[in-house]
Amino acid sequence: MALSLVVRTCRFSFCRFAPSKALTSYRSYGNNTPARDAHRKSVYKTEEAKRIRFYILNRFIEYLKNYDKILEKNFPTTIKTYRTFTDGIKTFSLETIEYFKIVMMLNSSGGSYAKLLRREIELYHQMPKDMMKVAPVIIFSALPFAFYVLLPLVYTLPKQLLTAHFWTPDQQNKFQIEYFRDRLVHNKPVFRHLQSQLNYIKHYGKNKTQFEKWANILGLLGSGIQPTADDILACKDLFMDEPYHLLYLSRNHVFHLLRVHNLHAGWFRRTRLADRAQVLIEMDKAILREGGVHNLPLNALSKACYIRGLNPTDISSDYQVKWLTQWIKVSSQVDKDNLSLLLHCPILLGYNEPSNWVLVYPKK
Repeated sequence: MALSLVVRTCRFSFCRFAPSKALTSYRSYGNNTPARDAHRKSVYKTEEAKRIRFYILNRFIEYLKNYDKILEKNFPTTIKTYRTFTDGIKTFSLETIEYFKIVMMLNSSGGSYAKLLRREIELYHQMPKDMMKVAPVIIFSALPFAFYVLLPLVYTLPKQLLTAHFWTPDQQNKFQIEYFRDRLVHNKPVFRHLQSQLNYIKHYGKNKTQFEKWANILGLLGSGIQPTADDILACKDLFMDEPYHLLYLSRNHVFHLLRVHNLHAGWFRRTRLADRAQVLIEMDKAILREGGVHNLPLNALSKACYIRGLNPTDISSDYQVKWLTQWIKVSSQVDKDNLSLLLHCPILLGYNEPSNWVLVYPKK
């Protein structure tokens, strides 16, 4: 009896502990055998495996570098539009920052136009208009997913919704000519207003002695000939009082004069015209400070002519220099009392220019 109990106890103990030892031994063999470690090393740490991994990584990096070229090849128009827009955003942002720096400088104690470069004065003049035009587009594009809706729209109507920052070179040339043509169509109404006051000068004007000279200038303009700067300066006193002083111009005369200078016909018309004349004078002074008309780069020379009322397309740089020199000769003799004279110079110096005339009356 006792013997059988001992035998059963031994059997129970063997069944309880033997499997655990066997499992432990098996796990130990499976985890720590040198054969398996050697196998792993041979697969993952050989030179061949390293070369394969580096080759795959390098190929992936090269693919990422050339990904824009792949997109440009498959979607050329879309990529070109996207790049133009992003480059425009960068340029517009930089010029906006520069504009506010100029504003702060001018409003600080001792700030004046004399401290600005010609390019900075041109930026100060043009940037507010550009900011007003493009602000709705930039604000709307910041909304979620709005950019993908807005981009096709703005490039369907780039002239109406964008500024020159976002235009392609071809669009810049095209739209600049169209905008300039819109300005030139107002030259003739301004010229007619000048003619309409000739009789008043003869009978009631305070400067009757200049009547003959002024009548000759208007006669030259009507005959297709441009008067010289000296001819114009001989009659500058007519613009210091009635009928050609800024305060005495008729409403319709002021409207067309605003459009000649690419200004809107809204509020504070005469004040904005006076400000425009002051800015033009400061631009001319900056040109002289920087070495004169002859030292202007070609692009700056063409832009200066465009701002002042001469179409620079298809005319030589020598002629542009000659014309701008005549303009500055008049501008240097203008002060706050006869600003109206400078405002009329696009007509007095550019009414009969062939490059202007061909835009208003194109050959059929």
